[in-house]
Amino acid sequence: MKKLLFFLLVLCAPSVYAQDKLPVVYLPENLTIHFISPEPIQYVDISTKDLVGDLPLKNVLRLKLRDSLKSFTGSVITVAGEKFIAQYRLLPGYPGVPTEINIVPPDMRPLDISGIGLSQNQLKSLALSLVAKSPDKRMEKVKAFGIKGQLNHVYTVGDYIFLDISYQNKTNLKYDIADFRFKVDDEKVTKAANNQSVEIKPEFVLFSPPTFSKNYRNIFVFKKMSFPGNKVLHAELSEKQLSGRIITLTISYQDILDADTLPN
Repeated sequence: MKKLLFFLLVLCAPSVYAQDKLPVVYLPENLTIHFISPEPIQYVDISTKDLVGDLPLKNVLRLKLRDSLKSFTGSVITVAGEKFIAQYRLLPGYPGVPTEINIVPPDMRPLDISGIGLSQNQLKSLALSLVAKSPDKRMEKVKAFGIKGQLNHVYTVGDYIFLDISYQNKTNLKYDIADFRFKVDDEKVTKAANNQSVEIKPEFVLFSPPTFSKNYRNIFVFKKMSFPGNKVLHAELSEKQLSGRIITLTISYQDILDADTLPN
């Protein structure tokens, strides 16, 4: 997929804008400039050897001159996110010019690659809209160690499944989260059975709190999944040692099939 993405961007990047219409960014000597993207950066093209760049964060591009400003006459840089492509014309700068550049909608052009799905920003926006709703269905429940867990709701948007899960701690001992894992297991396991467990990773998780005292609620997003009727999806919340309380919430395939559609 990354090779295909690179190939498509190479084809379309020269034709995105005429160079004389590109937004201009000035690059001062002995200073670093940062391009801040609203979504994770997937691709960068620097059209000169006079510049050196890296991605210190998934949505931040850092650029600086390799040598002296005297040898730098200008360049074009291409930045692509999950859903956009943007180009900038870099020119020699001077002290006092902005060194933090936000990639804003007027500088973007849509990048429509089939199968790329929703961006992280889009998933976050949808997840936030769900957590703002009051839990209503309470489809599955579990109780253990003074903690109550429940599946509040299941939604679908396109090829994505959103699980709204919450926990309530009835004890006075706070819960230090070690891990949250999702596994597809056999519905009924006997001692003689060879249980095959398959772990699946969420595409997106709204919150990542290290601990909670009384209440915890989160939205987990998965790509469309299916599993046989004799299998179940286990949401396993585990606590750091020494206490090590493990709470396992069972989600049936019927719960997934009964998901409500969330308008996109």
